[in-house]
Amino acid sequence: MATIGDDIIGTSGLPPFFKVANADEVGIDAPEIRKGDALRTWVRSFSGFQKEALVRSAKTGDTWRLVSDEGPYLNGHDAAPCPLAFLSTGMVASFMNEILALAEIQGVDIRKLKLVQDNYYTMKGSMPKRTMVGGAENIELTVEIDCDLEDAALNEFLVNATYASPLNGLMRGQLESLFKLGKDGTELPTAKVAELDGALFPDPGDHFAKASPAASDLMLMQPVGPTPKKEVAKGTTSGGSSLSDEQDRRLNIGAVAVLREDGLKDLQQMQYSPYGTSFRFLSSEDGRAPDANTLISAGIGFCFMTQFGRFVSMLKLDLPDYRIVQDTHFSLGGASGGTGRAGEADPIETHVYLETSESNETAQEMLDISEQTCFLHAFCRTDLKTKLKVVRV
Repeated sequence: MATIGDDIIGTSGLPPFFKVANADEVGIDAPEIRKGDALRTWVRSFSGFQKEALVRSAKTGDTWRLVSDEGPYLNGHDAAPCPLAFLSTGMVASFMNEILALAEIQGVDIRKLKLVQDNYYTMKGSMPKRTMVGGAENIELTVEIDCDLEDAALNEFLVNATYASPLNGLMRGQLESLFKLGKDGTELPTAKVAELDGALFPDPGDHFAKASPAASDLMLMQPVGPTPKKEVAKGTTSGGSSLSDEQDRRLNIGAVAVLREDGLKDLQQMQYSPYGTSFRFLSSEDGRAPDANTLISAGIGFCFMTQFGRFVSMLKLDLPDYRIVQDTHFSLGGASGGTGRAGEADPIETHVYLETSESNETAQEMLDISEQTCFLHAFCRTDLKTKLKVVRV
């Protein structure tokens, strides 16, 4: 099947990821800190399934511009990583942050460290019947490590480090996301999804286009090539498979993390199912590359936005333009932030702006179905665990 929309990412002339040099001029601010870090994420649809995000952190003060696309399974241009790649890479980066910080606190000498992570999601049901639902499953994390801790102590050390990740707050328990809805400049009540108290934020409109890149000699994201294939039960590989009316499939997005000599985390996303291109990310907490919370926040926003695109494409509805403003609130890391506690997070808060000739009721349904089919809002409302495997190297 033909690709959907124009390849704006590939033809823009801008680096796909960059630190924004003029965030105040763009107009994006950060929420007030409640727990340790508060991030505001703007996301807009470019064309087809291509999207752009601006993410500003209250803790770091940095604003990052990131882009996302889809591969052949959604008839995308494959010009940038898929939305789920951002949560996977952000999660594995966050786990590495806490492992390294806890090792420093406890005086553990880690001579070699590599993290291999698998995230799993499900999509089941019928879109025409409005029964399609996205789901999230437990995470598998393999830690390849060389250190002097005995087996029992090492296992306890790694469990404590994963619990210390701020993302733990979205995994443990069941957080119901909160929403505000606007259609053509008018605020509407939500229908099925939980409504956020307070007023609808101002629509960011076309302010995204004002963002200018700060100078950097780093390639923050680049394609690696086809992901090595592996069998995934109910996995999908065929073109357009994620647009079928009836679905019962399992998604598997992997991430591999190693630490470079310059302190940057080298993260490779693995697109096992639906099958596609592998991308390499760089991440750091010192402002040289996007931090873990930024990648996680962008991933949630990108995934939610994709579901609007899927729904209106499959039902042939009118939605020429749509944007969101999303706030995420995380605690500091239990080790990296020195709290000594498990990571915490608040429910995701999202303001939605739709431009459509459809009825108010259809606009409300667009929001409801997008939340219902979003893998990462399912991630938040599902009590998840990390299945840990240790390999000594």
